[in-house]
Amino acid sequence: MQLGVLGPLTADLNGISVVPTAAKQRQILALLSLYPNRILPTATLIEEIWGDDPPRQALTTMQTYILQLRRRITHALGATPHTTAKDILTTRHGGYQLTTHPDNLDVHTYNLLITQGQHAFNHGHDHQAATHFRQALALWHGPALVDVRPGPILTIEIMRLEESRLITLERRIDTDLRLGRHNELIPELTHLTHQHPHHEGLHAQAMVALYRAGRQTSALTAYHHLRHRLTSELGIQPSPHLQHLQHAILTLDPTLNTPTTAHPTTYNLYPA
Repeated sequence: MQLGVLGPLTADLNGISVVPTAAKQRQILALLSLYPNRILPTATLIEEIWGDDPPRQALTTMQTYILQLRRRITHALGATPHTTAKDILTTRHGGYQLTTHPDNLDVHTYNLLITQGQHAFNHGHDHQAATHFRQALALWHGPALVDVRPGPILTIEIMRLEESRLITLERRIDTDLRLGRHNELIPELTHLTHQHPHHEGLHAQAMVALYRAGRQTSALTAYHHLRHRLTSELGIQPSPHLQHLQHAILTLDPTLNTPTTAHPTTYNLYPA
């Protein structure tokens, strides 16, 4: 079964979607898809569906939802020999397990590409690293599980995936900065800093890109806009790192030039 969580929920078997239309069944399938080949306790699934106030018949209702999911799997299997829905959506002691090869899950491929990209980045193989990070980000087709109404557990999982996506994007931009692609990055970073108006890492990258493009004034303006938002909206000052970066731009610090592997990331060039 091919599973996708990096965007709308997808679950395809023999080219047929088994994703249900019912909201609670979608929640169950989404949570099982995030942990393939692992037993999810029934109590965990019940908490996802009903939170801290499950109905008296929660266990029976959960069994009905599992049965309905298996019916969809059975339909997709068709005349597949030696395989049944119970082989794919398995009842285990105290829970259920969705069985599939890890390569069939988009988030597994995503995590593998991130690991490969970081390894290449750490060893100075910048073009290879950029390729891996781009391939990882290309697996996304919108916000994680965008068409699933999340309960308390899925909410946390979605937040974790979205944070990972943003970190991977930062890593890809760091790699592009190391490759001297600052001019190409300016429009993207302008958009990203508007999307994330309090994100210091993206603002640091924007400041460095602008500086390397010969736009010292714009780089300083980006800092002052961020500082104004942080102080007026959150009552805090920019981090020591951002203040150090501003000083480096003001003094034309030569370490702001296109870095080598000795200075692996923009954000770590100026530790607090």
